[in-house]
Amino acid sequence: MAEGRRKGVLGEFYRGLAYVPRAVHFLRHHMGLLKYLVIPFIINVLTFSLAVFLGMKFFGRIVDGLPQGDAWYFVLLYGVLWVLAGLVAAILVFFTFTVIGNLIAAPFNGLLSERVEILLTGNLPDMPFTLKGVLRDTGRSLVVEAKKMLLFILVMALLLLLNLLPVVGTFLYAVCTLGLTLFFLAWEYLSFVHERKPMNFSRQWHYLMKRKTLLLGFSTGVLALLAIPFLQLLCIPFAVVAATLLWCEEQAGHRLSV
Repeated sequence: MAEGRRKGVLGEFYRGLAYVPRAVHFLRHHMGLLKYLVIPFIINVLTFSLAVFLGMKFFGRIVDGLPQGDAWYFVLLYGVLWVLAGLVAAILVFFTFTVIGNLIAAPFNGLLSERVEILLTGNLPDMPFTLKGVLRDTGRSLVVEAKKMLLFILVMALLLLLNLLPVVGTFLYAVCTLGLTLFFLAWEYLSFVHERKPMNFSRQWHYLMKRKTLLLGFSTGVLALLAIPFLQLLCIPFAVVAATLLWCEEQAGHRLSV
């Protein structure tokens, strides 16, 4: 029984991990979708450049302000604070690039998600994408985004307390921060589907909680793509396609042909 459960968990993780390469394969076979990537790509280049600039500037200031000394405890403290500064800078880059980039490019990503859903299912969405619809739902979307950001900041602040634990505190903080980032990464890209349905904050949360392992695999694939130089500039549209494919297959209850 335990072995079957482990295989099931690993199977869900690997299934989620495969969505990003499957999205790339999907785009290769539907070249007409590339026109929806041009403006988001330009937005991604600008936001990523800004994110790297702010992250490096922030990181440099923190490292320059670290205590210096030859004693072993100064060396240890320097190492711990250097890791923490790097993590904070990386999170700053991640959220500047992902969240702000997604917000600016949201209309184009929403349109891309709708076209992918039509190609996958052959059915028109319940709420077709229109500029009027985007403007109408902007208030609700902003409320959901604000709740997500508030939740992330609150949990991140609580996780900082782990650094007070001796020996293992920094390690636990790094692991938990990575897990939290992966969770919100999946939530961010599935929002382009959720907002078109529409789904409020609690319904989105319920959807994510039922598919934690699957979404962990999905967001791990997205994070891996973000780590590849130059390809990270195409990460957002690839992730939007991957999240839409995931949604459609979960609704259908089986693997779709891409």
